[in-house]
Amino acid sequence: MDKLGYRISTLDIASNNAAVPTAKYSIDTSLFDSLVDKVNECSPCSDPATNSADPADSSTAAASTRTLKQRLTQFDDDAEDAKFLADLLDRRLTEDRGEVMFEVGLEADGSSMDLTDDDVAKVTATLTKVVQMPQVASFVQLLVDTGAPVSLQSEKTFAREFSLAQIESTSAANPKRAGQAKAANAVEQEKAMPTPAVPSSVRGRTAYYLIRRKPDGVEQILEVRVAVVGNVDAGKSTMLGVLTQGRLDDGRGKARVALFRHQHEIESGRTSSVGLEILGFDKTTGAPVRHTDPNRKVSWDAVCERSSKLISFLDLAGHEKYLKTTVFGMAGGAPDYVMLMVAANAGLSGMAKEHLGLALALGIPVFVVITKIDMCPPNVLDGTLKQLTKVLRSSGCRKLPIAIRDRNSVLMAASRFVGQRVCPIFQISNVTGEGIDSLQTFLNVLPLNRCFSAPVSTPAQANSDATAAAAAKGKAVDKGKKVVGPAAGEVQAKMQFDISEIFVVPFVGTIVSGVVASGTLKPGDPVWLGPDYNGHFLQTAVRTIQRKRVDAQAAYTGQSVSLWLKKITRSQVRKGMVLLGRNEQHSEEPYSSKSFEAEVVVLYHSTTISSRYQAMVHCGSVRQTARVLAIEQADGSSETLRTGDRARVVFQFIRHPEYLTEGTRLIFREGRTKGVGKVLRVLSKAEEFEAVSKATKGTMVFDQRSLKVFNEGVRHKAASAANAAAGTSATTADSSAVTKKVPKLPMKS
Repeated sequence: MDKLGYRISTLDIASNNAAVPTAKYSIDTSLFDSLVDKVNECSPCSDPATNSADPADSSTAAASTRTLKQRLTQFDDDAEDAKFLADLLDRRLTEDRGEVMFEVGLEADGSSMDLTDDDVAKVTATLTKVVQMPQVASFVQLLVDTGAPVSLQSEKTFAREFSLAQIESTSAANPKRAGQAKAANAVEQEKAMPTPAVPSSVRGRTAYYLIRRKPDGVEQILEVRVAVVGNVDAGKSTMLGVLTQGRLDDGRGKARVALFRHQHEIESGRTSSVGLEILGFDKTTGAPVRHTDPNRKVSWDAVCERSSKLISFLDLAGHEKYLKTTVFGMAGGAPDYVMLMVAANAGLSGMAKEHLGLALALGIPVFVVITKIDMCPPNVLDGTLKQLTKVLRSSGCRKLPIAIRDRNSVLMAASRFVGQRVCPIFQISNVTGEGIDSLQTFLNVLPLNRCFSAPVSTPAQANSDATAAAAAKGKAVDKGKKVVGPAAGEVQAKMQFDISEIFVVPFVGTIVSGVVASGTLKPGDPVWLGPDYNGHFLQTAVRTIQRKRVDAQAAYTGQSVSLWLKKITRSQVRKGMVLLGRNEQHSEEPYSSKSFEAEVVVLYHSTTISSRYQAMVHCGSVRQTARVLAIEQADGSSETLRTGDRARVVFQFIRHPEYLTEGTRLIFREGRTKGVGKVLRVLSKAEEFEAVSKATKGTMVFDQRSLKVFNEGVRHKAASAANAAAGTSATTADSSAVTKKVPKLPMKS
């Protein structure tokens, strides 16, 4: 597999370490069918533990003589059934943080409900009533009914969601393409003709409902970040333009123009920066939020107003000379998933392998989208599928590729996408719209990343807390109003905000954008900003917060927001800085260092890595050149590293200190990716001096630049201590007087 072999498996990236089957499949028509059948053996349809009546509810169900099917089909506004179903949905929504896939088909003991067509209709009506109760406050959407006629389950193409008039208007400049679009639409309508219905009673019939809470504000909208990567000219920007704008491409990249940020990107057609785009799903119907006029685009504030879930796309560059920007976007943008774009006529080539290796090294789940299937010959497409299957099932990836062909496979892949080795593969065309509907459904049901703890609406608990607090103050409370707040234990966490973008807005000031790594942030909160080039932190405050260009009253863990900082100029901020909470518990200035220890694995290097080796280190939003001071292998055999070796390495940043946290993933590269690792600890000044002296064999205690920074830091802390003791602000004379008392460290040679 060329350089992707890398021996990534030594990192224990995959959570499931089961051996990959060695059976080989032909690629024609039976390849993905056999793979899907293999995964369907453990699909959610046959797993009673994932049913809505989970074992946790067995005691409650046993206490009543009514089964879950009777409660759902014989509801009739019964108070007991309403309370039971409301408590069940509220608990499931709270556990899954505001979104749940509710399955109806099995009882608590695993027996089948034997649903009929009338039963499914009654269940849908019952859930529609229950989700409107104040305790739940959600919307419900029927995604899949496994016993419905085939015509109701067949996937609509993207083109059929719009009228033929739009197809003619988008292809008016090219009559040949207009004829092809009409012909494709006629074929799809012929395929969607009604088919003979299945029997009304189907044993094992299951209905899948998507239930999602309705947000009160932009702070409560669920967000999933997806990084879009792939080789140059794979159709990344065009794909995002079709998804977000709702208009098919003309075959010449018309859909991608609105996503570019620079003039040279429009002229060359190649992305060179980190593009941002959002796709919202309606909070009442679950459909994608788009403008009624096909020639206009919905603004971000309108999308947030109408949506309950957002998909934030990070459009990354595919050209090799922009690899630095792509790595920064994947490391600093904190994506939940990676969408790997592969052109059907080019295959997995060029930088696509590098991007796949980056996603595997960072432990980010990957799904593949094959584009341009309308212009690719069948034999070339088969070759691309063979290559993808071979690469994904290799020892370096250890993935199980499955083809997405209907809604059932979409739900199966989405439910087992994060925790297992499943890698969904979509085949789409941005010109004809084939496969777009399946991709939209997959994005709609994608679960939230468990690494973050974004707040969820818990109306019952929040209302009880608000009622108790108001009663203590002697105030009345409107019980119908829902109160929302952060997840339990989140307020106590130390706030950390990683800065990845900086803007200067005229007549406003400096705006920083990034992701809240931990804690909660609100307007007016005092924060530490740093470290600067000398390793110090500035005291400032947050004036306003915006999320997706909409004013927000708070920002929670895992959310990407923009902040307006108080009295901060553009020259005082750089990418890689952090904002830390400043309160009674965190009143001391945070510590930053130039040196840190990490456990690394060398993915690929043509020669050996030894002391004083320099490489570019990406650690979150931090991007700076660092050199190796010390190498410690497990067996202590040598102080050099080769491809596949694992060791503890002490790095030292070349220019200025950075703020790092333990456990953060890092990538170091020299040109292309060389290795990955994890930060173990940050070294103190004394440990840094010792490491430098050992690396230079006692000829240098510290380099000139670092010595200057250290002396300035000592003088700064001594002056701050003197000012605090005096109780007044220090003048320039006082600072200079204190500075004379601080001894300078000499250079040894």
